[in-house]
Amino acid sequence: MRRISDVLAMNLKQLGVKHTFGIPGKAVVPVLLELDRQGIPFNLARHECGAGYIASGYSLMNQTLGVAIGTSGPGGTNLLTAAAQAKAWHLPVLFITGQPSAKAIGKPFGQDSTSFGTDLVRMFDPVTKFSARVNRAESFQNYFTHAIEKALHGVKGPVHLSIPMDVLLEEIEPFVLQPKEAPHMVATKDALHHALSSIQDAKRPVMILGKGVHASHAYEEVIQFAEAFNIPVMTTPGGKGTFPTTHELSLDGFGLGGSDRAADYLTQKSDLVIVIGSKLSDMSIVGLDPSRYPQTIIHFDYDHTFIGKSILAETHHILGDAASNIKNLLDLWDGEKSRIQPRFLLETNEESSSTERMLSKDIILTLRETLPSETVFFGDDGSHSFYAIKHLSLPVPGTFYFDDVFGAMGHAIGYSIGAKVSKPEKSIVCLAGDGCFFMHGNEISTAVDLGAATLFVIFNNGRLDMVDKGMSKNVGKAVGTRFKQELDVQKFSEAMGANAYRCWTLEELKKAIKDGLNHHDGPTVIEVMVDQEEIPPTLQRG
Repeated sequence: MRRISDVLAMNLKQLGVKHTFGIPGKAVVPVLLELDRQGIPFNLARHECGAGYIASGYSLMNQTLGVAIGTSGPGGTNLLTAAAQAKAWHLPVLFITGQPSAKAIGKPFGQDSTSFGTDLVRMFDPVTKFSARVNRAESFQNYFTHAIEKALHGVKGPVHLSIPMDVLLEEIEPFVLQPKEAPHMVATKDALHHALSSIQDAKRPVMILGKGVHASHAYEEVIQFAEAFNIPVMTTPGGKGTFPTTHELSLDGFGLGGSDRAADYLTQKSDLVIVIGSKLSDMSIVGLDPSRYPQTIIHFDYDHTFIGKSILAETHHILGDAASNIKNLLDLWDGEKSRIQPRFLLETNEESSSTERMLSKDIILTLRETLPSETVFFGDDGSHSFYAIKHLSLPVPGTFYFDDVFGAMGHAIGYSIGAKVSKPEKSIVCLAGDGCFFMHGNEISTAVDLGAATLFVIFNNGRLDMVDKGMSKNVGKAVGTRFKQELDVQKFSEAMGANAYRCWTLEELKKAIKDGLNHHDGPTVIEVMVDQEEIPPTLQRG
């Protein structure tokens, strides 16, 4: 017989978990002690939400289970936003929260998380695929098995287990989880034949790639698909990085922050739009006038929930794993093609700074010029990432991650730390604004402790730029969007032990990037002072 905390740690190790993240508390002490005993580091974050983001970035980059741990009550509620963000990214992250003794439920306890207190199980339910409380030792194996299988199967996603401290200390027969093989969901041959016929008949098709291409790692498949039929490709904001922007078929981004090439291409109506892995949210279809809606849509996705909801056109569902379905479709194809290679317009718009500060576009271009082509970027939510969506060239697919669905400010800070812990050999860059940094910049201290050599580029203009400019344009006045005291990112970062720079010119930026690439012992934070009046690409959105 072995304690549940022991069996839990043993199974996490068996599942390939090499790091966990969180904030300790009395109710989860048994888990932390067992993780330590079995050689799985518990990495102290600065906030539970930050821990959840770091665990999510670890999961995303390592393609494995992430684990975030918080104590009962507020420890759990602080994890909720991270769980919601992980669900938007379809990431298999196990959120473990503690709870006072199950045998004493009904008595008043501090940081209670039962129905007498905050009831974390119900709170986590809408932001996870599975949420349960283990009140008896006998039920632990079933609950744990359900949680792991839910996290890893089908549309992957976060799960939550709340385990009281006395249950963690109870003994059970040890077991090693053997998750059932997930059923491989693919479309029928009839559905693929129908799609193939529509593609071959189309006169002016276009392909729109979303974040689901990242989730299915279908990078090579979409390139083969596009090349087989000479179909131009555009990406949603969340799909940025799923297709090389240097490819001759790339139209780059469409939607919020999209390219002129994509917008120009859609000034003429396409008869067929092939959507792969996108919900087609409002951010993704900004600029697509209903008069330009296609006659037909072929929509590849694992989840049917939002198919046919955004664009009113005849829509054919191709449900299941995108990579597998594209492979199967190409296997049915006879190899004939006759479509003329598209010709795309180049970007022509220019802008100059009205102050001594830099333009965000120039910063993005300088980053691309200075950083290795295989650098992986994490874009936080704000104008800074939309400049990257519009202007960042990405020759290597799978090197840019941005969420256009939930959009929690500050999440990319943690994600990029977790990604670096997971793959220390990769060059990892986080793009964030001063608003994001105010929210979760304290996790730079976690990166220092972990020796995670992530490069953070913080765009500082003293405001919540996307909201500031959006309110000014749409209602004529911005309220509550500007900081009276501008943050000194360099000093704050140095106070946490990070290597830090403040840059006013592109030459200073180039030097800071090169120095940062040579700094392998911990994070480098580069504060870039950006023009406060420049017009961001987000003003297309109403």
